Amino acid sequence: MKTEILKYLCYFDIFSHPLHKRELIRLCNTNESDLNREIDALKNAGHCYEMQDFVSIRAEILPLIEERELKEKRAEKYFDKLPFYARLIRSFPFVKGIAISGSLSKNVMHEDGDIDYFIITDKGRLWICRTFLVVFKKIFLLNSKKYFCVNYFVDEENLFIPDENIFTAIEIQYLLPVYNNEIISKFRTENNWSTKFINPFERFIDVKEVKGKSWIGRFIQFVFKGKMGDRFDLYLMKFTYKKWEKKFKHFDAAKFNLTMRSNRGVSKHHPRDFQNRVLKEYAERMDRFEQNIESTTVE
Repeated sequence: MKTEILKYLCYFDIFSHPLHKRELIRLCNTNESDLNREIDALKNAGHCYEMQDFVSIRAEILPLIEERELKEKRAEKYFDKLPFYARLIRSFPFVKGIAISGSLSKNVMHEDGDIDYFIITDKGRLWICRTFLVVFKKIFLLNSKKYFCVNYFVDEENLFIPDENIFTAIEIQYLLPVYNNEIISKFRTENNWSTKFINPFERFIDVKEVKGKSWIGRFIQFVFKGKMGDRFDLYLMKFTYKKWEKKFKHFDAAKFNLTMRSNRGVSKHHPRDFQNRVLKEYAERMDRFEQNIESTTVE
């Protein structure tokens, strides 16, 4: 359990995010007594620090707690806005399911943060769906991502995510379903590999699921059914892919595939390569701890 505790503390420390004991109890699938015993042992060895039931690998934990509480208050405003934007997105054609990822799924929000939506679409209509949403954002929201960051889409027959690492696993397990909980649960089951990195846990946050579908969305779906819709969706995929190839031509093939993965059933737009940056920092933190533990054992 010590390794499990350190794993989570190291990961969330990348985001200056101390964990509350009740979170660690769920993440480590343990009870309060056993957790306290292991944390006391880690504290005595100088591997972690505790204050106000928060735990961190940093000695100066109080500023981290204050920062987290500030981010939680900021997140409340975003949760107030969430139902409106979730209903708006689900009204678009071919939207099958919506979940929240990123910071808000952890109940925090950075000062310059936004709401990250993970969207599941109907089979073969991902690029039509994505294009409608992106055009709406550019025209009516003046390209603001604050409450409308739509950068990851999969369709209902491409639910498996091949990036088997702790970053992707945590994002999968922390997803907050807001529309069609059933297909979000199916998505999580399809990516059961994530449980190798993070124990399944009871959701930390509950959000109300939006229901229904607008008549405009249903009408557009009717218009683009059949072969015409197939051809249009394929055209939009090719058009977008060529635009990204030109814009990110400085990316090598591996980086482009990871950050801008695009095919008929997947659209990923993460050009800042945040995943690899997080994984690198996580590995560095874990290496330091392993070295410290080994040197302590030798002594």
